[in-house]
Amino acid sequence: MSPASKAPIAKSTGSQNDLRGLNLYRVAIIGAASLKGKEIAEVLRDRNFPAVDVRLLDDEESLGQLEAVGDEMSFVQSIRPEQFEHVDFAFFASDQRSTRNTWQVARDLGVTIVDLSFALEDEPGTLIRSPWVEREKFERESSQLMTAELEPRPVVVAHPAATVLAMLALRSAKLARIERMIATVFEPASENGQKAIDELQEQTVHLLSFQELTKNLFDIQVAFNLLARYGQKSNLSLDRVAQRIRKHYRRIAAAAPQPALQVLQAPVFHSYGFSIYLEMATPVGITEFSQALAGEHVVFSGNSNSGISNSEDAPTSVSAAGRDEILVSAAPDENNKNGVWLWATTDNLRVAALNAVECAETMTASRPRGQIQ
Repeated sequence: MSPASKAPIAKSTGSQNDLRGLNLYRVAIIGAASLKGKEIAEVLRDRNFPAVDVRLLDDEESLGQLEAVGDEMSFVQSIRPEQFEHVDFAFFASDQRSTRNTWQVARDLGVTIVDLSFALEDEPGTLIRSPWVEREKFERESSQLMTAELEPRPVVVAHPAATVLAMLALRSAKLARIERMIATVFEPASENGQKAIDELQEQTVHLLSFQELTKNLFDIQVAFNLLARYGQKSNLSLDRVAQRIRKHYRRIAAAAPQPALQVLQAPVFHSYGFSIYLEMATPVGITEFSQALAGEHVVFSGNSNSGISNSEDAPTSVSAAGRDEILVSAAPDENNKNGVWLWATTDNLRVAALNAVECAETMTASRPRGQIQ
């Protein structure tokens, strides 16, 4: 779940307003004790998703663990086939192995599947979706968006970095044609789960106390460091992350400019950072950029005259934590009158969970109508 230091979250006002009081659904969260699983439970509550029952499922290590579901506490139970009976929506927020082992059982029982683990991204017939980007693309073409909403196939939630890059590219392209887009993405530890956060924390403590570093997951020093690749013994790969971001970006925003992309591991616990260079076909002022970028899901914090952000409201990993929005500032490139630099941060767990729950909301029409008995 989001750290305690996160700012209060304003409830979203999207399609959940149309769901209240109409239907009630049974929900399962697979990987309920994971960071993504906890965030899903939090977003279900914040958006008032009409769930009459939320089943918390996870592996053996988490059995019996208490987790918050709305205002109540619930025990984490084991992942068994019978747990998917009479379930309407299953959010797979565990690791890829767990998803691959159980998703077909859920599918065969008629459960609508929303995958945050990326395990199903190459399964035939699976959709990669980002409702945020869909609304941006189809804001004047509601019939096309409705077709996507009613699609009952398994859904993979687009990588949060792909969602952010697509959102900023689509809005920037409204000002002028984008000739070139180059992005450096700074990955937080939380994108690799609780074990990654624990290892970063342990490395930080050990470095400050001159102790030997723990390198079980990354196989390299992450604390106080920036990395383009992990150690040879690590099962993680920044190249694979970059490939996934590119693939998801193409699937959710094929018509948008394709960015040149590099992914670096940053020594931060939460929130993605993005350094993005845009070369436009014509000069565009920062005031115009602020007007084009700001809106639903994006908060622009740059000074409209100079492009220099106030230090108090400039996007940071800390200021993005717990927020529903993408925080962004802009500055002109000093050597190219058509060039603009964007700096953006966003809570990776929050963006993924919000888009996952919104995917479920758009698919409620495919579920049987009427209240559960």
